Amino acid sequence: MARMPPTDPTDIQLQPVRRPVDRTVRLPGSKSLTNRALLAAALARGESTLQGILLADDTRLMLGALEMLGLAAAVDLPLGDERPRARIVGQGGFFPNTEASIHCGNAGTVIRFLTAACAAAQGDYRLDGSARMRQRPLGDLVTALIDLGASIDYEQQAGFCPLHVHGRGLRGGPVTLHNPKSSQFVSAVLLAAPRALRDVLIEITGELPSRPYVDMTLHVMEAFGISTLAEGGRRFIVPEGQTYRACEYEIEPDASAASYFFAAAALTGGRVTVSGLGRRSVQGDTHFARVLEAMGCRVGQDDNQTTVSGPPDGRLRGIDIDLGKMPDTAPTLAVLAAFADGPTRIRSVSNLRIKESDRLAALSTELGRMNVATELLPDGMVIRPVAPLHPARIETYDDHRIAMSFALAGLRLDGMVIAGPGCVAKTFPGFFDEWAKL
Repeated sequence: MARMPPTDPTDIQLQPVRRPVDRTVRLPGSKSLTNRALLAAALARGESTLQGILLADDTRLMLGALEMLGLAAAVDLPLGDERPRARIVGQGGFFPNTEASIHCGNAGTVIRFLTAACAAAQGDYRLDGSARMRQRPLGDLVTALIDLGASIDYEQQAGFCPLHVHGRGLRGGPVTLHNPKSSQFVSAVLLAAPRALRDVLIEITGELPSRPYVDMTLHVMEAFGISTLAEGGRRFIVPEGQTYRACEYEIEPDASAASYFFAAAALTGGRVTVSGLGRRSVQGDTHFARVLEAMGCRVGQDDNQTTVSGPPDGRLRGIDIDLGKMPDTAPTLAVLAAFADGPTRIRSVSNLRIKESDRLAALSTELGRMNVATELLPDGMVIRPVAPLHPARIETYDDHRIAMSFALAGLRLDGMVIAGPGCVAKTFPGFFDEWAKL
């Protein structure tokens, strides 16, 4: 098969590895933890210090939004082996600027969390995003906030941004979310709930995707002094009369980003250790290592690090797996599955259709370029490896997870090209530099 040359100067042509990888890596901070902690710090009174924050497009959008709201936010850039640090001075839930127009890019955490926070504040705010963000749903969140006393108008299409949020505070009370399309809706309401006049009782009916991200939100709230009650994963109570307390908070390395490096060990028969990410992690995506274990890998883990080693016999098994609790790892598994013995079925990830791209469609199309057979299902997909695999130029759809996942194929196939690799700046600007070290 002829090599696939780049057709655009921004394309990246990947180089396959000639031996099993053997690396210990320290990855950037978690995007999900960073943006939750930034907002909690903004709602606290006094100065909070966040150690090890992620500096990427999504977190810079949150930092910029806080500054637009009138809050002091400073970032200390790292020196040597240090990790970035942010200092946020909160005003106890009040925003000094009572009018602001906030651009949220394609960052779901930014627009969803700030919609709730602005509704609980005092002021008039417009929130908008990129063309893709205008296609991603907000209606369930807006309805829930209105049920709690918020005043929010749609500027164009109902259920989508741009939004006009007329911050008049939240009265609190009960609210029900039925089959929420995103766990971020639940997290957004939880983060804003301490500002309500009364207890907030959130009840979930139907399916709750990505439940570990809600647990992550509760963890961050607790670190900043907010007590909550969780009843069976379906009811959450935030008692009234609480205020976020400023604190020092340590951000873990990003577990979603770790999935690519763990998969590299699986694919090459090598070994990768991710430091700072062990069994005490609050991120659900750390369990991706156990998915690889089911495919034949060996996993070692202590409180502070996780190591994945490729299968002893060099052969990966296809698996049937429910990834509803960690859907961001589904693209990683889908690409890895192209190199497995036997088919792989990925279940419970229908919400991938409303991410930065329609990830299920993108995965099917791009795996097809590599001569991999796929079948799209209502809640996921099946990957059926076909020999021989072909190198291809991969379209990324401006989706960071598509770009990083298909980098895996470049470890084995000579001539893989990633188009539009700059999209990784959303959550991991230095990804391809770190990947090249493998």
